[in-house]
Amino acid sequence: MSVVHLVLFSGLLSLVIAVSSSPGSRSILRDIGGGNADQKDKAVELNTTNFDSVLRDTPAKYAVVEFFAHWCPACRNYKPHYEKVARLFNGPDAIHPGMVLMTRVDCAMKTNTKLCDKFSISHYPMLFWGPPSKFVSGSWEPKKEKSEILVIDDGRTADRLLDWINKQIGSSYRLDDKKFENEHVLSNITNYEQISQAVYDIEEATAEAFDIILSHKAIKSSETSASFVRFIQLLAAHHLSRRCRKGAAEILVNYDDICPSGKCSYEESGGKDTLGNFPICGKDVPRGYYMFCRGSKNDTRGFSCGLWVLFHSLSVKIEDGESHFAFTTICDFVNNFFMCDECRLHFNDMCLSVKTPFKKARDFVLWVWSTHNKVNERLMKDEASLSTGDPKFPKIIWPPKELCPSCYLSSDQKKIEWDHDHVYKFLKNYYGPKLVSVYKEKSVIGSKEETNIATEDLTVATNALVVPIGAALAIAIASCAFGALACYWRTQQKNRKPRRSWN
Repeated sequence: MSVVHLVLFSGLLSLVIAVSSSPGSRSILRDIGGGNADQKDKAVELNTTNFDSVLRDTPAKYAVVEFFAHWCPACRNYKPHYEKVARLFNGPDAIHPGMVLMTRVDCAMKTNTKLCDKFSISHYPMLFWGPPSKFVSGSWEPKKEKSEILVIDDGRTADRLLDWINKQIGSSYRLDDKKFENEHVLSNITNYEQISQAVYDIEEATAEAFDIILSHKAIKSSETSASFVRFIQLLAAHHLSRRCRKGAAEILVNYDDICPSGKCSYEESGGKDTLGNFPICGKDVPRGYYMFCRGSKNDTRGFSCGLWVLFHSLSVKIEDGESHFAFTTICDFVNNFFMCDECRLHFNDMCLSVKTPFKKARDFVLWVWSTHNKVNERLMKDEASLSTGDPKFPKIIWPPKELCPSCYLSSDQKKIEWDHDHVYKFLKNYYGPKLVSVYKEKSVIGSKEETNIATEDLTVATNALVVPIGAALAIAIASCAFGALACYWRTQQKNRKPRRSWN
């Protein structure tokens, strides 16, 4: 080797050494090597620069932060386990998006030294759990009491880490979970048994609706307070899930204390004097797990679909004397608490079009069904012109013939003629006994213990014993006075100033 070549080689070697010892050098060396070893990584790499911003801006409800060192053999061996869990929650192909943000911080990087010191890192790897906002400008100390940031003390394998997470959020996620995708466009519509999965969605939609009310502090007047109470009364008596009925009843019993004169305190606290301390369906309802209502894209279906299933399931359980109370209750709830302005205005118009109080439960069941179809018909046109619909779940007029051929009197798709008697029987069965019985037969919950609990939860309320006496009495009084409520409701709507629609 010539002297010139030796000098060039020495210079190149010095450059490589300098690069490899500088912050961020590992990513540079990966690029030089041309490898894509980390391309499939799902855990988000954090550092001093992006730590606060990433955790502040994430929509995830919880976060896991792994503090590690790249030189640590145990950390390298642990990474595949951590990534197995991260694939469930992170990235565009996440199985359960929006629930848990999985992140990593390399404490061997000098730029991260102060960040790792703030969390008192004593060994590698070290994992923390908590709401993302609590990590922002946060810290952790071993002797600190009542910290919302917890050390994950049993997560050394993927199975054990996921078990730990499941216990924290009351979920039953598994490493072999796959996306709820359909092989053909209408699989969740034409397959009768798919409705069994909607039990989860009813619970989740109820919890999400309650969270929206809390986050927007939406009970702002005597009118919205009365609307909220009536809706909670309806849930306490007729919600499909026992834990949601129980949660609604607890809110009713404590409402005067937590919302004196309709003025509520919302944030969770150590006591029981705020609305936030009474989760409507308990703290163990799985979130981010829509199944029957799961869209093929993150921004389709989900909550709005789950809310419709909730309305349908409530409609088939009420008695004749409650029919108009249920109608005005749902109309007021959407008008006061559904935050999509255009949707709310359209729904309000359909409510105002009802001029005669309902006297039969059948009429209310069919009204919810026809209203849902009108919404679908309107959205079908909008989504077709704007290409904003879910390609795997296009809006349709429901039920399709594949599901209820006897519901149709004619085969003309331009002007459908319905057999309302058959439609009513179908709705009663689909959102009532069929939903419950299929769920019992085809349990979508993991363990035997969970299946037993879920089956018990699905027992339909047939008497007032599931509701505190005061709540049952309030429902009875409200049901008997449906005429007065209807008059009051329509008067309130007419007195409101008209609002411009976006159309």
